[in-house]
Amino acid sequence: LPTYSLASGTSRPSRPRRLRTGDTVGLVAPASVTYESLQLQLAVERLEAMGLVVKIGPHVMDRFGYLAGTDADRADDINAAFADQQVDAVFALRGGWGASRILPYLDFALIRDNPKVFLGYSDITSLLNAIYAKTGLITFHGPNVMSRWNPFTYQGMRDVIFEAKAAQYQNPLVIDDDLVVRDHRIQTINSGKAEGQLIGGNLTLMSALVGTPYLPSADGAILFLEDVGEAIYRVDRMMTQLRLSGLLDRVSGIVFGHFTGVKPNPGLGNFSLMDILRQHCEPLQVPCYFGAMIGHVDQQSTVPVGARAEMDADKGVLSLREPAVR
Repeated sequence: LPTYSLASGTSRPSRPRRLRTGDTVGLVAPASVTYESLQLQLAVERLEAMGLVVKIGPHVMDRFGYLAGTDADRADDINAAFADQQVDAVFALRGGWGASRILPYLDFALIRDNPKVFLGYSDITSLLNAIYAKTGLITFHGPNVMSRWNPFTYQGMRDVIFEAKAAQYQNPLVIDDDLVVRDHRIQTINSGKAEGQLIGGNLTLMSALVGTPYLPSADGAILFLEDVGEAIYRVDRMMTQLRLSGLLDRVSGIVFGHFTGVKPNPGLGNFSLMDILRQHCEPLQVPCYFGAMIGHVDQQSTVPVGARAEMDADKGVLSLREPAVR
């Protein structure tokens, strides 16, 4: 399939049906292996606690080196879940690495013709953006089933996927043992407001999609990015890749989530994370802010890839223009 684009103005993203209590979720493992059966049991119990029925993909507990089965088998589970008329949504068990390897095996025409909620994050970023790029189907950057489902994370997912709310993403302001708010602070890089289709996810995976047919159009898009455990120079290198590819020049705005565990190396002469982000974003002169509750953070937002949104970089607020499900 050719890359999906809204540039012509003749079509709009496809919205999957909202989830309801009693619906069936296909549980898939597109990336890393899960060694302990208890992790799968806990994942099933979480979904059942949400009032959902679980159908486990045949290859979820397969082992192929550090992957959850061969590339073809992991892709088959996803294709089968979309084809199965008894399955209402597809959730990723975990991330890690390996989702990009299965992109050539996915049946995008089948996925387009059977639109369903697809949820995951981290390494699953490649699938979220590829499915949107190839089919126009809105996908959901949010917790994997093995993630920690605290009330903030769970309710945020329910608002977007079950309740069909046009969510507004704004960090909770909590003063704890200080005179000012310290946690979950927003840092404005470039002031202003912007509107566009949401694309993005994990920076490592987004930069790896550059030059492939699986990267959505960035024209007028709001790009959101997060990452975990990377060295500062690697963040610099990946942002440089996005800039040199021309992607950053085409977006209408950028929202940075959490970059968990990304810290400068000790010693003189190092850049901080904000140094690097400012160096790449200030020359773009588009609205940009850092610190959204997106990514590898305990309180995690569910953000729809492909949905239309608006952002206010001064207030640190991202808002959906309409529900991402129907």
